[in-house]
Amino acid sequence: MDLASIYRAEYGRCVATLARLLGDINLAEEAVQDAFTTALQKWQTLPPNPGAWIVTTARNRAVDRLRRESTREARHAQALLLYHQDEPSEVGPVRDDQLRLIFTCCHPALAPEARTALTLRLLGGLEVPEIARAYLVQEATVAQRIVRAKKKIRDAAIPYRVPAEHELPDRLPPVLAVLYLMFNEGYASTAGPLIRTDLCAEAIRLARELAALMPDEPEVLGLLALLLLTEARRPARLGPTGDLVLLADQDRSLWNRPLIAEGHDLVRRCLRRNRPGPYQIQAAISAVHTDGAATDWPQVLALYDQLLALAPTPVVALNRAVAVAEVHGPAVALAALEGIDLPSYHRLPATRAELLARLGRNDEAMAAYDQAAALATNETERAYLQTRRTELTRERRTS
Repeated sequence: MDLASIYRAEYGRCVATLARLLGDINLAEEAVQDAFTTALQKWQTLPPNPGAWIVTTARNRAVDRLRRESTREARHAQALLLYHQDEPSEVGPVRDDQLRLIFTCCHPALAPEARTALTLRLLGGLEVPEIARAYLVQEATVAQRIVRAKKKIRDAAIPYRVPAEHELPDRLPPVLAVLYLMFNEGYASTAGPLIRTDLCAEAIRLARELAALMPDEPEVLGLLALLLLTEARRPARLGPTGDLVLLADQDRSLWNRPLIAEGHDLVRRCLRRNRPGPYQIQAAISAVHTDGAATDWPQVLALYDQLLALAPTPVVALNRAVAVAEVHGPAVALAALEGIDLPSYHRLPATRAELLARLGRNDEAMAAYDQAAALATNETERAYLQTRRTELTRERRTS
């Protein structure tokens, strides 16, 4: 494992642990970044526990900084206290360090967009371009949100803790959104390998922790079910040569059956509660996809109709159009795409291209594939789109 992989896997846990030790998120992040810089300079071989090494080094860096910047006795005393604490034997000595950090970053005093942007940066170790893609906004906008959120946490002295039980329901929506976006970035990364298994695994682990903390919240169970059912399909998502394989073409024998069984059980538990929400409906859609040898598309479309009523977003409308194509044909689905505004999202022109190709409008389809490939930031997805475009070119030459 190289340092870049360790950074992706350990960054969020290290920042969470340091935030607990220091009580200062800014200082924690800076110390962890300094520690990784030191690792780059010093590591000849990997230490037995890279995460613990990073935490220990980051803590020592923070102690040194506190001493240098100390202008009052209390600041110096804090540095001494940190210096004499036992060195951590593992990255997360307190099991819910990362949940604490999520709830801190998702405090209601922060703007909704800033909450998730900050948490994705601190917990997932996502860079600003990756977060911008998740939000479908400009990178400068994301950077400003993160800076403002950190300042607000510091100025308002927002505590680093899991909220009291009566506070949890109001704080839940942004936490769920963070875990959802974290998993999505792992399942379809902005750049580099298409799938970041470390990020997917961490999002699922935190969703399990949250479900244990709030077992009676159906949306928590719905999110966990959605992540499990999506993760179950991951082994079939790439072909032998690393090329993208769409759902319809996947080898279902490769799917993770224990995860599917667990996800289906969670969906049934949600249904019994009869309090539908967006994550539960998305989980139900994934359950239909993983139930049997073929997808029941009319059922999927009915569920997307419910989801669109609850969450009328452009991405939901786009996904619904895919189901429309399977039930009512590509012409009806193409009409459903009209008015969807996702200017920087490559899956909109990619979907349009596929529908146009099915209608035999190959010239228009090729142009749409070109547009989608230009917008795609992940090389695996871009290669798939370029391959589809090439196939249409061949069909045109032989026709």
